[in-house]
Amino acid sequence: MKQLPSDTVRLLSSSQVITSVLNVVKELMENSLDAGASSIDVKLDNYGLDRIEVRDNGHGIKAVDTPVMAVRHFTSKICSHEDLEHLETYGFRGEALGSICAVAEVAVTTKTEEDDVSTQYMLDFKGNIVSQKPSHLGQGTTVSVMKLFKNLPVRRQCFSSTKKCKEELKKVQDLLMAYAIVKPELRLMLVHNKVGVWQKAKVADNRSALLATLGSSAVANLLPCHHHQEQPEIVLEGFFPKPGADYSTTSSSSPDKTFLFVNNRPVQLKEIMKLLRQHYSAQYPDDPARNRFPMLMLKITVPPSSVDVNLTPDKTQVLLHNKEAVLTAVEALLVSLYGFRPNTDLPAEKQLSHKTLPSSSNPLQPHDSLLDIEPSVERDNSLTNHSDNCLKDALQHGDAASSTASADASLHHRTSNVAQNCTETTEMGSASKSPERITDNVVSAADKSKDQILAEDWSRGTALTDPLSGEPLQPVTIHQPSRHNDSDLDEVKSQSSSKKKTFNIITEKQAALTAYDLITNRAMRAPLSPAALFDKEARAEVLREKPTASLLDISIAVRERWKNLGEDNRKKYEEKAKKHLEHHEQKSKSASAEGPRELSVSTSRSHMQGQKRKAPSSNQQLLDELFSAQPQKKMRNPSSKPSQPLPCSMAALQLQLQRLSSQSSAASRGLCLVNRLASQSAWVILCGQRLMLLNPFRVEEALLFKRLLENNILPAVSLQNPIQLTDGILGGAEYAEALCNMEKHSPELNGATLFSDPRLVANGFKIKLTPGLASAERHLEVTAMADCVPFLGVEDLREILTAVLHKKARTVQECRPLKVTNYLQGEAVRLARQLPTNLSREDVEETLVRMEQQLGETNRTCIHGRPFLQHLSDIPCTDQQAKALLRPLEL
Repeated sequence: MKQLPSDTVRLLSSSQVITSVLNVVKELMENSLDAGASSIDVKLDNYGLDRIEVRDNGHGIKAVDTPVMAVRHFTSKICSHEDLEHLETYGFRGEALGSICAVAEVAVTTKTEEDDVSTQYMLDFKGNIVSQKPSHLGQGTTVSVMKLFKNLPVRRQCFSSTKKCKEELKKVQDLLMAYAIVKPELRLMLVHNKVGVWQKAKVADNRSALLATLGSSAVANLLPCHHHQEQPEIVLEGFFPKPGADYSTTSSSSPDKTFLFVNNRPVQLKEIMKLLRQHYSAQYPDDPARNRFPMLMLKITVPPSSVDVNLTPDKTQVLLHNKEAVLTAVEALLVSLYGFRPNTDLPAEKQLSHKTLPSSSNPLQPHDSLLDIEPSVERDNSLTNHSDNCLKDALQHGDAASSTASADASLHHRTSNVAQNCTETTEMGSASKSPERITDNVVSAADKSKDQILAEDWSRGTALTDPLSGEPLQPVTIHQPSRHNDSDLDEVKSQSSSKKKTFNIITEKQAALTAYDLITNRAMRAPLSPAALFDKEARAEVLREKPTASLLDISIAVRERWKNLGEDNRKKYEEKAKKHLEHHEQKSKSASAEGPRELSVSTSRSHMQGQKRKAPSSNQQLLDELFSAQPQKKMRNPSSKPSQPLPCSMAALQLQLQRLSSQSSAASRGLCLVNRLASQSAWVILCGQRLMLLNPFRVEEALLFKRLLENNILPAVSLQNPIQLTDGILGGAEYAEALCNMEKHSPELNGATLFSDPRLVANGFKIKLTPGLASAERHLEVTAMADCVPFLGVEDLREILTAVLHKKARTVQECRPLKVTNYLQGEAVRLARQLPTNLSREDVEETLVRMEQQLGETNRTCIHGRPFLQHLSDIPCTDQQAKALLRPLEL
């Protein structure tokens, strides 16, 4: 026996992990999700055999980790096998990139938040870095897989048929749909041969994700369900088809629309799938429905320690520690939704679970699933029949008083909410029921059709009838005691009042100072400090000296004067403040002394009137006595307050403001930032006398597009078969002559010359000129061309030569073909979307400066023709304009 070489071992093990295009996409997508990505783009060329690219906006790979990022068994997810019991990531083995490198060519481009630019790494078949170079991509990671199964020709031959390739593309789309449903906040896009196949935007919840994935017609027939169990801990949630809905809209012939998840991981569980199909198809007697798969989403959440994910290389098969408990919970959920229907296809242990449910130590915590189902008039009427069974059990097992109360509660529950589940009523009666009794309460499909509620009966109030008398149910009435019991009630009240003293907040106030006592015609002001007294006097002086000063300037000037004030003057203000404080204390004492005395008189008066006297219907008279007496005590005229006239003229003030505004507008005609609107990420700016709304992202988009037009160089890829250029292909001899007159490099040894003109190189064309045997002969051929622009060809070269020949274009910006211009527009939009949502004030000011310098006054629109600035309002210059803006709306 001989030991296999390491390269052979690596290839054999990798070919087990990476078996198809689907495995490559799945492994790369899970790495993106583990990196915290919120946007993932999957691009395939030739069904993924030529190229697979997965781009995300996650955290990126740190520079210190890049040497071992594709080496087998190097991972950042776990440190030892004990970490598998607390696994929260999709990947954990460290084999994905290493296995892909063994069967394909791999390039990784990554950038973290700390990096200035992104870096592209080329990897060999061992996962080691061969070369690296800077890249223009933003934050995140882009993995490109080229020439898949290049060293496994038999496996590549399996994808030679078009049918097999289309099936693989459909599997990739189904995988993206599964992650789109379980991750609503994730944006996904699938592109094949540069054509968009499927995409999904970021949504709020799972229902919206199902709506974007399956469509509105399918989601309209789905009900949200939830089940929680503590021992063992199991949480079931998802969306199931409505009972009785048309199976053509709630099922499909293949299981691609039945989504099962275990801890947010898409899996395949045969037992659960069989259970779902049995309960769903049991409600349809037709044979065609029994071979279909229900459209649903079931998300099972269990502790990570009770799941074994490391079962298959693709991690789609899992082992559950509490498998029977999970199956029982799923079955209980389905029974509560569709009802119990015996089926011979069920295993023996499953049929036994229908007959005897596991007993619980706590009767108020049954094993039945608690469904959160949206109310609907069209849903199954088994809930109404279940409520009737609950009522019968309460009447049979309870005594007279409790049965009457249970009957009233059940009738009230039925009239108030017919379409909701009566789980709470079932829990109250489950303490006295046996497990066999629970199964007796389940109704058949024939009983449901009998109690069908019609819309006309519901609107007339005759839909619900009394089971005893057969008459329509009436609203609940509140019975009041008869009058002949008034004497007995008075005796009881008199006995209780002698023992318990009542308290009224108005008639019996405590002897303390309250807010009512301080309400008089004299306002009590807080005492002023020395600094406040000085501020009161100095503010008028500053305003007299500087009439145009703002409030902030006045406060600063007053504060400086107080600091520079002498000790003698400071003592004067301290003595004034002391007098103010003494005067305030005297007023407080007098108010507190008067208040309790008046209140005690009113309290004794109310006490003498007796306790059996009925209180008046309104306390307005008492309030008038309390508050009307105080203002009439002292009717002296208030002392005249000291006043000092200030010279002020509205006309002079308006003239001064106009002069200042004209000076400021003459000094600077630019844009001035005011503040940011947090809800819209837009900025309010002042442009002369107009308030405008600025969208900085549109400005950045236009600036990026202008810079790309001027400086971007499209990378040219060598062509296997160079394109020969003749006068007929270029459009005439004058076009060929214009091409030959462009700048060239120095000739090579064989006489060939490459064109170096930036108008050709920047647009992705590499053209070679080879002299012929005769002096007048020349051979032109395109040896390389940019592949990033779709369908770039000779006609675009002719467009460049037309601009040079007829429009006398000298710069790169003037010679851009239409296809290149559209491509650069898309790149500018993509780069602008990577900007932070909340730009700082300094960034926006810098953007405005660059806008005025590079775009000028005329070009004020983005790539899509939308303006940068939106007019909000004009600042009024006169009082009449201000009043016109403030007038109320006429409705």
